[in-house]
Amino acid sequence: MDALSVSRRAASPPRFAGGPVGVVVAVQFAVLTALSGRYGFHRDELYFLAAGARPAWGYADQPPLTPLLARLSVELFGSTPVGLRVVASVLGAATVVVVALVARELGGGKGAQVLAASATALSAFGLVVSHMLSTTTVDVLMWTVLGLLTLRLLRTGDGRWWVAIGTAAGIALENKWLAPLLLVALGAGVLAAGPRSVLRSGWLAVGVAVAAILAAPAIAWQAAHDFPLLGVAAGISEDDGAGNRMLFVPMQVVYLSPVLVPVWVAGLVRLWREPELRWARALAVGYPVLGAVLLVLGGKPYYAVPALFLLTAAGAPAALRWLGTGRYAARRSAAGALAVVGAAMSVVVALPVLPPAALGPVLAMNPEQGEQVGWPEFTATVAGVWHSIPPGERAGAVILTRNYGQAGAIEHYGPRHGLPRAYSGHMSYADWGPPPEEKTGPVVLVGAPGPAADVLTGCRVAAVHDNGLGLGNDEQGTPVRLCDGPRAPWPQLWPRLRHLY
Repeated sequence: MDALSVSRRAASPPRFAGGPVGVVVAVQFAVLTALSGRYGFHRDELYFLAAGARPAWGYADQPPLTPLLARLSVELFGSTPVGLRVVASVLGAATVVVVALVARELGGGKGAQVLAASATALSAFGLVVSHMLSTTTVDVLMWTVLGLLTLRLLRTGDGRWWVAIGTAAGIALENKWLAPLLLVALGAGVLAAGPRSVLRSGWLAVGVAVAAILAAPAIAWQAAHDFPLLGVAAGISEDDGAGNRMLFVPMQVVYLSPVLVPVWVAGLVRLWREPELRWARALAVGYPVLGAVLLVLGGKPYYAVPALFLLTAAGAPAALRWLGTGRYAARRSAAGALAVVGAAMSVVVALPVLPPAALGPVLAMNPEQGEQVGWPEFTATVAGVWHSIPPGERAGAVILTRNYGQAGAIEHYGPRHGLPRAYSGHMSYADWGPPPEEKTGPVVLVGAPGPAADVLTGCRVAAVHDNGLGLGNDEQGTPVRLCDGPRAPWPQLWPRLRHLY
C-alpha cells in the first residue's frame, strides 16, 4: 500500500454541520412550498401527470422514474401544482444536503458546508429545478450523489463504494440517460490524475452489474420500442446542437449565478493545487472533460450544472479563507452585498414572485416561468371551438394537438369544460393510441398543422388563443382550427402523425 493510500484512508472529514445545514434546507423548503402554487403547472408537469396515469417501464422521451414520482406526489398531496411539487421540493432539499456533504468530504468545516448548502439553495438553477418537477430535478440529485460517492471511493480507496455508485447510477438511468456522461468524465479524471488503484478493484464489476440490473427494465422497454429516447437525443443535437455549443460557456457563468463563478473556479484551483486533495483531482479534470463531451455531442449546457455544484462545494473553504477576518471586513461587506444581489436575482428569475403580466423580461433568462401560466385559459379556448360543433356531431369528433403540453392541459382541465380526452402524435401520446376508427367526425386541431395538414379536410382557423396577459409564452397566439374530418381511418393515419421532437 503506497503512502498516498495510507494518508487517504487515515484522513477523516470534519463533522457534518447538520444543524446549520438543516436551517438552510428548512428555509428553502418553506419558501418553495409557499410559492409552489403561485402560477400553475408547467407543460412538462402536465405531461408527467398524464404519463404517471399510464404507468409503464418507459416512455418515448424518458424512463419511468419522474412520471411515477409525479403520480405518487399527487396521490399523496393532491392533483394541484402544490401537491405535485412537494416531491420537487424534497428532492431539492436533498440536493442541498448532498452538496454540503461533498464540501465536508473535501475537508470543508461548518462554514464551508453552510456556504455550499446556501449557494446551492439560492442558485438560479437550483431554485428552478426545485420549484417544479422535472427529470432534471431528479437528475441533479443523482449526479450530486454520484459525485459524493465517487469522492468517498477515491478518498478511502475502499472498493465496496463501487456498489453504492452502481446503485445510484442504476436509479439515475431509470430517470434519464445522462449519468454515464458524468461517470465517463470522472473516469477520465481518475485515469489522468489518479488514484488508478480504484479501477483495479473487483468491486467495480459488481457495481456495473448492479447498475445494469436496476436499469434493465427501462432499457428493455426502449429496445422493444426501437429506442425512441435516442431519437429524441439525436433530434436535440441536430436541431439545437449549434446553439447549445455557442451558449455552453456563457451559460456556465449564468446558471448558478455570476456571483458564484469565483467560488466554483476556486474549487477547480483548490482541487488541483492543494496536496491534501491530490486524491480528488479527478473532479478537477472531470469537469472540463464533461464540457468537451457536451460540446462534441451538442448537449444542452445545463447538463453540466450538477458538476458546478460539486466544484462550488470544493471552492467553499477557499472562498471563506479569501474573505478572511479582521482587516478584511471591507472584503466581506462587498461579498455580502454581492451575495444579496445574486440571491435576489436568482429568486426573481427562478420563482413565481412577480405578477404573471410582468414576466416579459424574465422570460429571456428563464422561459420556463412563462410555461406555467395560462393553461386553464388555453383549455377554455379549445373548449369554445369544441362547443361550436353541433351536439349531434360531437360523438364522432376528435381533439388533436400538436404537442404533449397542449394534450396534457386538455386532459387535466378539460373535464370541467365537458371536453373529451385529447389525442396527439407527440412523444408518448403517440404510443397511447390513435382515436378510435369510428371517430370520423369533425376535428379540433390545436396548434401548427404539421403533418395533420395532409390528413385532415376542410380546416379553417376558429380561434386564436390569447392568455389575456400579453405574455409571449409558447402557446400565446396558438391557432385552433376546426376541420371537417380525417381523410382515412385514424389507425391508418397515425404513423404519419407521430413525431418525437
